[in-house]
Amino acid sequence: MSVDRHTVWPFVDGEPGQYSYVREAHPTGAEAERKLGELEGGRALLFSSGMAAATSILLALMQPGQTVALAEGGYFGMEILMRDVLGPWGLKTLLFDQTGPPPDEADLVWVEAPSNPFLTMPDLAAAAAHPAKVVVDSTVSTPVFLNPLAEGADLVLHSATKYLTGHSDAMAGAVVCKDEADYDRLFHFRHVAGPICSADTAALVTRGLKTLRVRVERQSATAAELAERLRAHPAVQTVRYPGFGGLLSFDVAGDPIPVETATRLIKNATSLGGVDSSMESRHRWEGDRCPVGLLRLSVGLEDAGELWADLEQALPSA
Repeated sequence: MSVDRHTVWPFVDGEPGQYSYVREAHPTGAEAERKLGELEGGRALLFSSGMAAATSILLALMQPGQTVALAEGGYFGMEILMRDVLGPWGLKTLLFDQTGPPPDEADLVWVEAPSNPFLTMPDLAAAAAHPAKVVVDSTVSTPVFLNPLAEGADLVLHSATKYLTGHSDAMAGAVVCKDEADYDRLFHFRHVAGPICSADTAALVTRGLKTLRVRVERQSATAAELAERLRAHPAVQTVRYPGFGGLLSFDVAGDPIPVETATRLIKNATSLGGVDSSMESRHRWEGDRCPVGLLRLSVGLEDAGELWADLEQALPSA
């Protein structure tokens, strides 16, 4: 895989060419953006992380005093970003149940498909019917299982660190735009503020996109099997799984730490979307909004039977 690590490119006849300085754009990133844009049906931009991509959307497209309707039960860091970091700058955040319509007063609708770690799916038709622009965080669905732009969304967000790269070895974010004006504003913001994805990381995004479908389809099949088995286990109280994808969560009674530390094949680690399965208690990070016994399981590419055997031997400790 060719990686162009230049930070500057010579002018052409005294004028900047397609590429001139790396903070604006670079060939390796442009190739990854082209491939992701083809998958999503829009124009893609890569960022240094998923949160950098999310921050760029808010700062480039919103103004002080405007309101974001944010899906409740989604990635907890998004609420912290909007409320605690950008709130003092004048951004207003209103939580809502994404299985129903967004509140009328929203200037931007932000949903997560599915939510992490509660795995609810948004009512995309209701969101698209709202006059505000709609952002869909499709990190868990990936372009394999959902095409938000075709469902009426205006922007698609990915923490590319997860399934798009898929190997837990690169941090990146992505936004895919339906509207050319949104793309231009985000491109300009990225150029000025600088949260661009490096060439080496962009190359890893391209690598991940080549195997995306086979990885997530395998992860989805395994996750569906594990969800069914977990529902039948006496130590499991609740299982959350939207019917597709490699992410699920389940509740055990009491302290979940003995369960997450008893697995041998499944890594006790944070994050999700990699080829290696991982599991963790989310209450440690999210506090009271998350049930004490909730464990989030990101299913990798291991054998389904071996993963179940690992869970089964760990669960009696619940």
